[in-house]
Amino acid sequence: MPPKASKKQILLDFAGAQGKRSFAMDDLREARSVLRRKLGPTERTTFGYIASVLRKSGYEVQYEDRFSDPFMPEPYASRLKGVVEFRDFAGAEASLRKLGTILQEYIGAGDEAGERLVRALARKGRLRAVSLAENLRVNEAKRVEKQEMARWFRVWLETPDLFGDWVELRKSSEGFQRLFGSAKARPERAD
Repeated sequence: MPPKASKKQILLDFAGAQGKRSFAMDDLREARSVLRRKLGPTERTTFGYIASVLRKSGYEVQYEDRFSDPFMPEPYASRLKGVVEFRDFAGAEASLRKLGTILQEYIGAGDEAGERLVRALARKGRLRAVSLAENLRVNEAKRVEKQEMARWFRVWLETPDLFGDWVELRKSSEGFQRLFGSAKARPERAD
């Protein structure tokens, strides 16, 4: 008996059989149906996983959620890979400032695709921070931090030009100081 195909291989075979380079939500539903037919009715693969496998194999996938990266063709993929990080306040601030710099470059160059991708990354960062803030398995202190970071991403998305001034005011506010103190909020500077 030949070995059972992996979930990933089933998805790649499905994509190859479609004969196209771009997949939409209907295609992801069909891919999930194929997985259920081949792996059994209890198969519960997420659309995010399907999108991730297809993207990593070079397909364009029109799907976005808090866990999967948006499709990014070159040169955007190289430029934006790893920019969004929010392990701590310093990382979140540095990420948002970097996104702001890149966004301004794309705006200056009239690059609407680049602008959309930068904003998509910021939305993804916000969604991930919200998800962690709402996850009861995460300890309370970390959830409060992620809730604050989600606020930072929201402010950046609404007013990227004002974010730098806003975040400085926010970090010096009494409420922020009471919750987090000053040491955690200051990015380390390489002088």
